[in-house]
Amino acid sequence: MNTLGVPASPAGPPAQDSPGADAWSLTGVITRLRRVLRSSVRQDFPWESLPMAQVEVLQRLADEPGIGVRDLAARQRLATNTVSSLVQQMVTSGLVNRTPRPGDRRAVTLNLTPTGTEVLSAWQAANHRRLGQALQQLPRSEQQAIENAIPALAALAELLEFEDELQSRNPGQHDEKPS
Repeated sequence: MNTLGVPASPAGPPAQDSPGADAWSLTGVITRLRRVLRSSVRQDFPWESLPMAQVEVLQRLADEPGIGVRDLAARQRLATNTVSSLVQQMVTSGLVNRTPRPGDRRAVTLNLTPTGTEVLSAWQAANHRRLGQALQQLPRSEQQAIENAIPALAALAELLEFEDELQSRNPGQHDEKPS
């Protein structure tokens, strides 16, 4: 067990006195949490009806309506042709609209359709139910600890995304920090 009470992975974490020891635990917990949540929500959404890649695209389009395929690919850290194929599947399924961008017929903007919005809302509701049920079973102190950790975890994700973007733009240089 490590500092977060999570069993070590078979490969083993870094030594406990190293700066990455808690990061290793955090990565393991996040991976397990995503896997079990995704699996338990599948009771409402079978894999074949809404693959996780499509859920992630729906979430991004809800956050950034009108984004283009290239920017979507960059934000999702996927190849443009992969995202283009994924978007085509979602257009065919009626989840996403693809509209030519004014002034540039080669570029498109992507938006959720009403069906896409409904499907995403249902997915989010299923996640909310599942997490809510699990959280209620934890002691109040642990519920509060999780709630208090959310802003720090969001800031960590933002920092990692920022550094990743800097690294992809300027390989070998990533001294800047977000303000």
